[in-house]
Amino acid sequence: MYRLDPGTDFDSWRDVARRALAAGIPPHEILWNDEDALFAEAGLPALKGSELKVSAAFVKLARSVSCHCDPRRWPLLYSILWRIVRGRERSLLSIASDMEVSLATRMSKAVGREIHKMHAFVRFRKIGEREDGRERFVAWFEPEHFIVEAGTPFFRKRFANMDWSIFTPKGCAHWNGSVLSFTAGIEHDPFEQTDELEKAWLTYYRSIYNPARIKLKAMQGEMPKKFWKNLPEAELIESLIRHTSPRVSEMIETEPRPVLREPQVPYLAKLKSLSIIQESRAPSEESSIAEIAQLLPGCRQCPLWERATHAVCGSGPPKAALMIVGEQPGDQEDLSGKPFVGPAGQLLDKALAQVGIDRSQAYVTNAVKHFKWEPRGKIRLHQKPSPGEIDACKPWLVGELSSIAPRILILLGGTAARSLLNRSVSVTREHGMIDAPQLAPTTILTVHPSYLLRLKTRSEKAEAWRRFLDDLRLASDAIEEA
Repeated sequence: MYRLDPGTDFDSWRDVARRALAAGIPPHEILWNDEDALFAEAGLPALKGSELKVSAAFVKLARSVSCHCDPRRWPLLYSILWRIVRGRERSLLSIASDMEVSLATRMSKAVGREIHKMHAFVRFRKIGEREDGRERFVAWFEPEHFIVEAGTPFFRKRFANMDWSIFTPKGCAHWNGSVLSFTAGIEHDPFEQTDELEKAWLTYYRSIYNPARIKLKAMQGEMPKKFWKNLPEAELIESLIRHTSPRVSEMIETEPRPVLREPQVPYLAKLKSLSIIQESRAPSEESSIAEIAQLLPGCRQCPLWERATHAVCGSGPPKAALMIVGEQPGDQEDLSGKPFVGPAGQLLDKALAQVGIDRSQAYVTNAVKHFKWEPRGKIRLHQKPSPGEIDACKPWLVGELSSIAPRILILLGGTAARSLLNRSVSVTREHGMIDAPQLAPTTILTVHPSYLLRLKTRSEKAEAWRRFLDDLRLASDAIEEA
C-alpha cells in the first residue's frame, strides 16, 4: 500500500499522480493523505519529457475538482485518470451516467457556483492610500471550497487600478498593481471596521431596491444567508422586505413619470412608453410582451425587414424563470414567424430535454428579429448580422429581458452575448457561467446549436455536444436549487 501526499492544489497532485501512474500503481493501492504521514513518493519514478499526456477536458475537470473541499477528490481524480490511461476508457468523460464521472461533475459544478458567489458577494473596504495616491482595499469572504486562486483573476482584471487583498479561511489573495500573490488562509476578518464606501453602498442599495421585483425564494437561492454577514447591504434586506407590500401598493397607485426624451422613431416611442421601461409602477409583464409582439412588425431600424417574411418575436411564458437568447431567425423561423423551430431549434430541444429542462417553461427569443440571408441557388443562405444590425434590434431584446426578468439567462452564441454584454465575446473560451448580474442572477454563455450542426468530424461533434450539455446543466442545476 502506498501513502502519497497530493499537496494542496492541482499542480502538486498532478505531479504525484503522473508518477504513480507511470509506476503502474492502481487506485486501490494508494492512500492519499495531505497530512503528516509516512510517504512513499521516493520510490516513484521521475517523468521524462512529456510522458503520459491526457486530454484537455480531463485537465479542465481536474483543475476544477481539485478546488473542492471534499477529501475524496484526490482518489476520485486518480481513479478516473487510471481508467482513461491504463483502462483505455478514452471516452469515459462523455459517459455522464458513470458514477465517478457524475461525482466529479457535481464537484466541478459546486466549485463553479462558489466562484460565481465569490464574484457576486465580495465587498471591498478602503483602508488607506499609498504615498503616490493609489488606494488600498480589503475584503473578507468565507467560501466553502478552495476557490481563491481560481476566482481572483476576475478581480485583478476588474480592479486593476487599485491595491487590494481578499482574506478568507481557505487562502488569501493580494494585488499590488503588477503581481497577484497568494498566502495561507486566516480564521477571522482582520479589518472589521466599516468605512465611508460602505455607507455610500448602503445608500445606493436602498435607491435601486425595487419591491415589485422581489422574489424571496430566488433571492435566497442566489444569495444564501451564510453570505449575508459579510455584505454591507445585508442589514437592510429584512427591513426592506418587511415594507415591500406597502411600497408596491404605493407604486401601483402612482402615475407613471413622463418620458423626458421622446425617441424619433414612432414604434420605439411606443416601446419606451410600455410598463417595462417605467420604474414608477409594477409592470404588467404579460401585456408588455404582447405589446412588443404587436409593435415588432413595424420595425424599420435597419434594412433587414425588406427581405424578411416575418419579424420573429420570442415565445414562452411571460413570467418564465429561464430565458434563452439566440442569434436571429433562420429560414424556417422566418417562414413560420416562430423562434427555434428549424434544425437548430430541434437540436436545442433535444439538448434541453437531455439535461432535464422543459422548453415550454422557457422564454426563447433572438437578438436580431429579422432573417438575414443571401440567395444560393434555391436556398436562402444564412448571413451573420452586422454590429449595426445587432444594435438596431437591441431595444426589442432589452424590452423582452426587462419584461420577463428571468432568474436564469442563457446566451447562445456570440451575437446574443455581444448584444447584451456590449462587447465581442469568444464563446469557446468564455463558455459557462459568466458574471453579468445586470442581466440576470445566473447568466450562462454557450455555443449556438447551429455551431454544432456545422462541425465536420464525429470526434469534434461529440466533444462539442458534451460541452454544450455541461453548460446547459448549469441552468438545470440553478432551476433545481431555486
